[in-house]
Amino acid sequence: MNTSINSKGLSSLKEFWKNDLKAGFNVSLIALPLCLGIAIASGFPAIAGLFAAVVGGIFVSRFNGSWVTITGPAAGLIVVNLAAIESLGGGDKIVGYPYALAAIVVSGLFIALFGFLKMGKFGDFFPSAAVHGMLAAIGIIIMIKQFFVAAGVSVHGHEFFEILTEVPSAFFHSNPEVIFIGLVSLSILILYPKLKVKWIKLIPAPVWVLLVAIPLEFVLDFEHEHVVNFLGSEHKVGPQLLVHLPDSILGAMQFPDFGKIATGAFWIAVVSITLVTAIESLLSAIAVDSMDPEHRKSQLNNDLKALGFGASVSGFIGGLPMISEIVRSTANVDSGAKTQWSNFIHGLFLLFYMFIGSIVIDHIPLSALAAMLIFTGFRLASPREFKHMWNIGKGEFLVFLVTIVVVLMTDLLIGIAAGIVLNILMVMVKKVSFTNLFKAFVKTETNGDNAVIYLSGALTFCNYLGFKKAIYAVADKNLTLDFAKVTYVDHSVKHHLMGLKRDFEIKGLQFQRVNTSNLHSVTNHPLSEEVSV
Repeated sequence: MNTSINSKGLSSLKEFWKNDLKAGFNVSLIALPLCLGIAIASGFPAIAGLFAAVVGGIFVSRFNGSWVTITGPAAGLIVVNLAAIESLGGGDKIVGYPYALAAIVVSGLFIALFGFLKMGKFGDFFPSAAVHGMLAAIGIIIMIKQFFVAAGVSVHGHEFFEILTEVPSAFFHSNPEVIFIGLVSLSILILYPKLKVKWIKLIPAPVWVLLVAIPLEFVLDFEHEHVVNFLGSEHKVGPQLLVHLPDSILGAMQFPDFGKIATGAFWIAVVSITLVTAIESLLSAIAVDSMDPEHRKSQLNNDLKALGFGASVSGFIGGLPMISEIVRSTANVDSGAKTQWSNFIHGLFLLFYMFIGSIVIDHIPLSALAAMLIFTGFRLASPREFKHMWNIGKGEFLVFLVTIVVVLMTDLLIGIAAGIVLNILMVMVKKVSFTNLFKAFVKTETNGDNAVIYLSGALTFCNYLGFKKAIYAVADKNLTLDFAKVTYVDHSVKHHLMGLKRDFEIKGLQFQRVNTSNLHSVTNHPLSEEVSV
């Protein structure tokens, strides 16, 4: 057995440095523009995204509990970051910046505390439909807000639906040169997956965007202030439409200001950042584990500790919070990463770019970064996602839709809470007793290398943790789940069972459900909820 592949020390670096160097470099090219764009979209200086990614790569990778995840700022945190900096600054992002950093530092300590309290298991508590709804709402918000950046138009509203009403006007009054670069960038991102040309695939899509967008800004002379006349309107073009890194990186560090720690706005920001960071990180780590060719499992509590302390360090020097990011982690696996050192190496490359890469970075059009975020937002809220939830079942679709609407009308905390409450009410309508709602009725019998778990009553997202605990107690045996007395199985449990079956089979063990004839699926989808006949 190769023990180096399961090592976090120098032995794994010595054996797999070529694989991890290649993967780390490839991921750094993808991460660079995304980190800049996420920071700017969050209302933070562009350098804040690189601070977070460098800390996430170099620091967090040495302590986290995952193997091939990439740690850094994520698009899913844009909404809570922006809300924090605006609310704490009274609408002034410059004023709110140090207060938001303080909220990030405190949030990071709470996330680390979750790890010490072994709360990583609670990533399985949140109903899948509500989580998907939260992510889709984030995607919609990102798309709408970044459209104005891509069009080179200012936005005046503050609430989501106010901003939405400004979209038609912004489209017809868009800056022609700015939106041209945005549309070209978006077209590259859309077409890239469809192209089968090998030499094109050697370069990641975000890098192709920069290779096209930077020369275009030179051709259109974004370096100098000038006015473009288009359809009777005048549009200003100049360096303000480009990314700008400070001349001194060390001088750009901003320390947090805890002056508003006694205010409600501060603690709303802390709770929002903590909740979204923890949920997204746990879900991403679990998803990336399923891609790992070595079938290793993340230690989620260690992940929370490292991510929490990493976020606090990042916030203390002026950076964004961070998560185990799914898109960059997928690219990391696809590039052949073997160990955590690829994350470390990606952080080193970003540190290198930060200090000497301004000659390139300062020529990146903001509209090109906005296009990347619009594309990311669309993937979170694509029509395919809505169709997927509809196919699973009307109940799940309703939870998904309500979560989206409430998030858009209020905020993420209220939205995810609304989704959870609605899901609980819908489960209770299925005549699930209040006792059974949060307690799974299980009985385990073992016989040598085999185990049988007899289940009764309802299996829901609310009582899944108890059910999972019983399964993990016999995770080294061939397992049979007896559903003879089960009356209801919800979508979230079906989703988890599919993952558990895969995990058992990877270990060469059996995982089977028996006596399920008393249950029927609400729809033909394999993850649809099941009810007793």
